[in-house]
Amino acid sequence: MDTSNNDKLPEGQNQAGAQPIFESVPVDEASAQKSEEAPESMGEEYPEVPLEETAPAYEENRMRYFFVGLGVLFFIIIFVVLIFFLRRFTGKNDKKITLVYWGLWEEAQTMSPLFEKYKRRNPAVTIEYTKMDPASYREKLIERSKNGKGPDIFRFHNTWLPMLKEIIAPLPLSIMANATFEKTFYPVIQKDLKIGDFYYGLPLEIDGLVLVYNDDLFKRAGLATPPKTWEDVANYATQLTVKTQEGSIITSGIALGTATNIEHFSDIFGWMFVQNGGSLARLTAPEARDALEAYRKFAESPRNVWDSDMPNSVTAFIQGKVAMIIVPSWELSFIKLTNPDLQIKVAELPIIPGGSKVSLANYWVEGVSKLSRNQLEGWKFLKFLVEKENLTTFYEEASKTRLFGEPYSRVDMAPLLLQHEYIGPVIQQAPYMKSLTVVSRTFDNGANDEIIKYLEDAISATVNGVSYEEALNTAQKGVEQVFQKYTIE
Repeated sequence: MDTSNNDKLPEGQNQAGAQPIFESVPVDEASAQKSEEAPESMGEEYPEVPLEETAPAYEENRMRYFFVGLGVLFFIIIFVVLIFFLRRFTGKNDKKITLVYWGLWEEAQTMSPLFEKYKRRNPAVTIEYTKMDPASYREKLIERSKNGKGPDIFRFHNTWLPMLKEIIAPLPLSIMANATFEKTFYPVIQKDLKIGDFYYGLPLEIDGLVLVYNDDLFKRAGLATPPKTWEDVANYATQLTVKTQEGSIITSGIALGTATNIEHFSDIFGWMFVQNGGSLARLTAPEARDALEAYRKFAESPRNVWDSDMPNSVTAFIQGKVAMIIVPSWELSFIKLTNPDLQIKVAELPIIPGGSKVSLANYWVEGVSKLSRNQLEGWKFLKFLVEKENLTTFYEEASKTRLFGEPYSRVDMAPLLLQHEYIGPVIQQAPYMKSLTVVSRTFDNGANDEIIKYLEDAISATVNGVSYEEALNTAQKGVEQVFQKYTIE
């Protein structure tokens, strides 16, 4: 058979039936062959990535997100801290604070401009002011403070500090350093308000005793200037006193010598006492006896210029029945209000022979309760009040309702009032003031009022014939009890 044409048939067909002829391949061999060829043909179009090659990329992304999140958190923390410090050092605080302020003598309308100004600077702070009744004020202040119902800020007298130790807070050095305090306020204020290394209060005013005289009566007697010394006082008083033939006083030269009808008698005696070098702790010393004798001689017959039959000294002065009185300056507003036509003049107090200027201090101070939750804010407000500009506003507002405002507590503001016709002498004497716990009309029902009663009894006893020594010896025992009771040194 010729087989040469078989080479011309298409591949896969035989010559007879043109049917494909398949080569039989064993299953195992075919599968193996297919397995060997598959990776090569698939790898050209769909490369297979081994599983272990995806892990590094995932870890890298996760770490990237971690560090991004950490950076965002760090930024937020820095932002919050920055805002905190900005608010702290700029004084801005969103926390609402109400400062309860107890005053005594100033009406709310006098204080309102200062409160409004402070709120403009400190929107979160509100001042709630109450003018308190002076009767039993000190006891109410202590009792309510202990019960958690007291004020944040309160007014107190310069002689009260020993009685307020349990409720009053010290002035933080961060608000006002001691050196600044001492440069700003008068020496008597420094002495009155310091316990240990701290000061306890900021004063808005200074006040003390002055000599007030009726200028018309002076002119009638041919007197052109006020007395300068105690010798002048004695001579003027005799010259100004007018009596009946029977010896009854029609017009007195000066209200001195008794206790029951002289307003502020304890202040006057205390001032004479201090001027003579005396001390309440040594009422039996010669200085105390001499001061009492000098005081009493103005009401001792037959050369007396005052007696127990005269009206109250301030009332008598308003009525033109006494030519000279010694009072704190705040009494002048009442005098002029009661008798606007009265021609009065004010002078510094007389001095003893060889002595120097001195006046008895009588002023009020603003303090912060140590039981307050807002002590620092309270002190910030008080520091604001004693700034020059704000003391000026305080003075001007008070002058709208009375004869004059509070004499400035700041030494550097003294020139502004030195020539004032009524309170110039207060400022002139301010550097030489001293304090004593004998101040009348503080309504403290405490150290002042109790000591005043012992002094009143001593003076009245001498009117009835008791010796100066005996009267003062009795008073000394009472004063010692008061000092012990209120821990007064």
